[in-house]
Amino acid sequence: MGAPRLYIPQPLRDGASLVASGQPAHHVKNVLRLRPGAILRIFNGSGDEHDAMLKDIGRSEITLAIAGPASTVAAPSLAIKLAQGIARNDRMDLILQKAVELGVSAIQPLWMQRSQKHLKGERLEKRLQHWQGIVISACEQCGRATLPELLQPQDYASWAGGESGNGLKLMLQPEGAHSLRDLEPPHNGITLLVGPEGGLTPDERTLAESIGCTGIRLGQRVLRTETAGLAALAGIQALWGDFR
Repeated sequence: MGAPRLYIPQPLRDGASLVASGQPAHHVKNVLRLRPGAILRIFNGSGDEHDAMLKDIGRSEITLAIAGPASTVAAPSLAIKLAQGIARNDRMDLILQKAVELGVSAIQPLWMQRSQKHLKGERLEKRLQHWQGIVISACEQCGRATLPELLQPQDYASWAGGESGNGLKLMLQPEGAHSLRDLEPPHNGITLLVGPEGGLTPDERTLAESIGCTGIRLGQRVLRTETAGLAALAGIQALWGDFR
């Protein structure tokens, strides 16, 4: 088993000492229960990854001695943005975790007509912090050294109105006319639109089509929101990404 991986959003320099508090310190002390002298693998989300030795554990912080750069898992070869209709708590957590493992570059949560009640203010901020923690934890677990961007949740219509670019735009649609195999390989990345529980409404599908989204089906079965997007991501990676 390899050394535990730990996300620390600070510059990493060979031979330097690093002091970390907050979640990284809590994770080392109370979850991993490491002792001074333990070896970790630390990364800062921008692609840098180093081995480090745990030098000291204080009441609210840890001190690490950074060693040389470590080999890293290559960043995903295909830029994929997951535009996900916000689902219920546990389902959204699963979607975020597995989307990171499957190599998305960015995640855009969307308030859609069939989403749960919109959150605002402090409640929204807490939910975003929770989601960011899931993204970080998934990167620690799966070996990614680049942190996918978790974008601020948007109302679906506002997002669609500002969506531009020449990349391939896909919308999951059980009755869609195309499968992934029908499409030409993408050249400028992919945006994958997935509805919440109950899927997109007819009006939302019409709006997606107006901004260039192609409706795709995933076989003959109707999949839940927490299954559909992940199945599509796996298919995309197998056809055009780093599953090949």
